[in-house]
Amino acid sequence: QVQLVESGGGLVQAGESLRLSCAASGRTISNYAMGWFRQAPGKERAFVAADNWAGTSTDYADSVKGRFTISRDNVKNTVDLQMNSLKPEDTAVYYCGIVRGRYTFSKRDVAAYDYWGQGTQVTVSS
Repeated sequence: QVQLVESGGGLVQAGESLRLSCAASGRTISNYAMGWFRQAPGKERAFVAADNWAGTSTDYADSVKGRFTISRDNVKNTVDLQMNSLKPEDTAVYYCGIVRGRYTFSKRDVAAYDYWGQGTQVTVSS
């Protein structure tokens, strides 16, 4: 059984930083692309960042490019999202996901992911 557990969310002021972490169990992430998405109230789940199965290529939404960084630790079986220069519009529940199928490129489509964590709330005040 695959489980993903996010942590690291919280309440911060605009301009501050947070680091989210996603711990996987039941599947070794080293062969799988991973991604971070977010969902604000009343909106659909939206792509934030992703990497390919080897962790050698990354992709970011335009709204976070240059501020957020996705990284992974295959030994710890974790994937992190470093978020700098946070803005009020970054407020959302953040989810990590693992892509269906091995050895794939990074994916922006929610439908490409077959397991999700429970989410962690990030709130940025102005």
